[in-house]
Amino acid sequence: MLTLLFLTFLYFLPAIIGRDKRDAAGIILLNLFLGWTVIGWVIALVWACTAEPYALVHYVPVPAGRFCCQCGALTYRGAHFCTACGRTV
Repeated sequence: MLTLLFLTFLYFLPAIIGRDKRDAAGIILLNLFLGWTVIGWVIALVWACTAEPYALVHYVPVPAGRFCCQCGALTYRGAHFCTACGRTV
């Protein structure tokens, strides 16, 4: 019984490794339907172990001041009053 459990774990190893990837459904289906062939299992394992391309991150610059709570205008850093409406920042 322990051998059967180990073989089942070994059979679904590519699906377990690739469960958090974007292509997890494809890896699981390939492993499920073609995993019984050695080539299908190896392809699923390689697919599960390959790295995903990095997502492009765009950085937004932080404004050099504070926003007025009344009118929403950007004031200078260290200013105590809004340059647009005159209220305290």
